[in-house]
Amino acid sequence: MIKKHFLALLTASLLIISCNNSDKFMIEKGKVGELTQQTTVKDLEVIFKNDSIVKNLSEGALGDNYFQDDDEYLIFEKGGKHLLTIVPQEQLDSTSTIKSIEIHDKRFKTKEGINLSSSFSEINATNHLRPESTLKSVTLFVDELNATMVIDKSELGLSNYSSQKVSLEQIPDLAKIKSFVVWFN
Repeated sequence: MIKKHFLALLTASLLIISCNNSDKFMIEKGKVGELTQQTTVKDLEVIFKNDSIVKNLSEGALGDNYFQDDDEYLIFEKGGKHLLTIVPQEQLDSTSTIKSIEIHDKRFKTKEGINLSSSFSEINATNHLRPESTLKSVTLFVDELNATMVIDKSELGLSNYSSQKVSLEQIPDLAKIKSFVVWFN
């Protein structure tokens, strides 16, 4: 009898741990892992206490460069694997919420299984996409996630620096995404 209860408790514990671990890498609209639209810059130290955070801070209003970059918080696992790049809404402000999160690790995925290594056909099958061409790439707007995914024009068989518009039908099924960014604004 005690063995049955112990086994049931062990099974329930493993299920909870497994669910929490998958939540750690889940992408949804307004949520990436433990990060939400309410997460502030100062929360990053707590959320990623077992990871390393590299801060690339702008000069803000104190600097001479009016065309400065955004602050970036690069999140690395202890083993050195780059997980995320987080950009806050406001620069040099620890109370600022998050503007965007660039995904760098394939373990982050949607409930449909879409991740950084997904092909265009997998992404297109589960999402409504709006393509927009740039000189070197095609940006796919994914409204269901408030995200953008970028595919290099070289994946499409087009030369770089082409201003040619690209439709969804022109993108090969096996085209891979170059970047995956979730927007919180």
